[in-house]
Amino acid sequence: MALGSLVSIAASTFNRVMVVELSLLQIIPGLLLALHYFIQISRPNWGFLSDKGGNRTFWIIIGVIILCLGSILACIGILLIPENYLLGLTISIFAYILIGIGVGASGTSLLAFLATRTDNSKKAAAATITWIMMIFGAAFTAIFVGKIIDPYSIEKLLKIVTIISLFWIITSFITLYKLESTHKHKVLHRFEPVSITFYQGLKQVLLEQNTRWFTIFVFLSMTAYFMQEPILEPYAGLIFKFSVGESTQLTGYHQSGILLGMILVGFFVTGIKFGSLRFWVLFGCVGSGSALILIAILGQIYPSKNALNYSVALLGFFNGNFAVGAIGSMMELAGYGIKQREGTRMGLWGAGQAIAAGNAMIFSTLFVDVLQSVTKDAAFSYGIIFTLEGILFLASAILATKLIIIPANAANLSYSGK
Repeated sequence: MALGSLVSIAASTFNRVMVVELSLLQIIPGLLLALHYFIQISRPNWGFLSDKGGNRTFWIIIGVIILCLGSILACIGILLIPENYLLGLTISIFAYILIGIGVGASGTSLLAFLATRTDNSKKAAAATITWIMMIFGAAFTAIFVGKIIDPYSIEKLLKIVTIISLFWIITSFITLYKLESTHKHKVLHRFEPVSITFYQGLKQVLLEQNTRWFTIFVFLSMTAYFMQEPILEPYAGLIFKFSVGESTQLTGYHQSGILLGMILVGFFVTGIKFGSLRFWVLFGCVGSGSALILIAILGQIYPSKNALNYSVALLGFFNGNFAVGAIGSMMELAGYGIKQREGTRMGLWGAGQAIAAGNAMIFSTLFVDVLQSVTKDAAFSYGIIFTLEGILFLASAILATKLIIIPANAANLSYSGK
């Protein structure tokens, strides 16, 4: 919940304020968001550290603290930009670096913790529950901040972010206290100290064909998933005339749709046993691509606030279907191969996701600026990017049919590493 809450503010509200209220080029917040993702290329190292030390909760709480500090600092950077552009931008860069480090350390260690302490038959349920909590944190925060931020001021935003950050640090300490030491009996294999180096461990998992191919799928699908993130709220503000509060609540519609989509898949997969993880990946990719094309069309022919809200909620619903299928597959595949490398594999896929997200941020924001300068038509420019994103989702669906193959004995297989 802490990760979803704080990242949603950085990726939506901060982005909107920089573009609309400060009149910065879309590429500026786009590069900052990309930076926080590129920093997460360090995810394999965080995963390997938790593999090596066997103390995953330590890295989770360290990541949350760093993420909170980065979020507060990002607000300070926005506060300073109108008065001292260079100083404000420098602080913002450092803040987004901290946000990336915090997400990488905490998120990777959390996934590895789940992968090693959950029975293989329950990994889809574990993925669903965990992502529901993350999305609920993002949705609740977006709606809550959207309700109280108007009339907007940066001082009010700084106060809100500081209070939220302190709340999540305290909550994380309480929930993680002695969690690892009191649940050691749930570890699925005996922990052994790792004496090899990080690069040796990374090389071992890269030699696994299943790991390499799944990394390619993660890269393409996450590029499609994240392209809308830095441009959706500015699109709502510029074309549909949303206020700061309304556009922040738009993120809440998206996250609420994701939440509903995840709950549905969790019920079908673990409850009535309908549809495989791969089916839901395909269903989510096709639905997400179609919803993005619909959002692009609305800006051209029907710029209604309600229509955009419902379309974004629909996009979130299909995103949720896709996310549970993909993350459930990832958690199952994490245990397939050399033992005690779950964190390293999760880190590798997390790095693939981060690089894809960073590229998506730069591509979508840069091309929106370029297209607007050429066409002088904001609705058309944003629409082109949303359409391209939809096409990428459809391509990911095709790729998923080839790459997501979970061995029947994945829980029992391990390689010697030779």
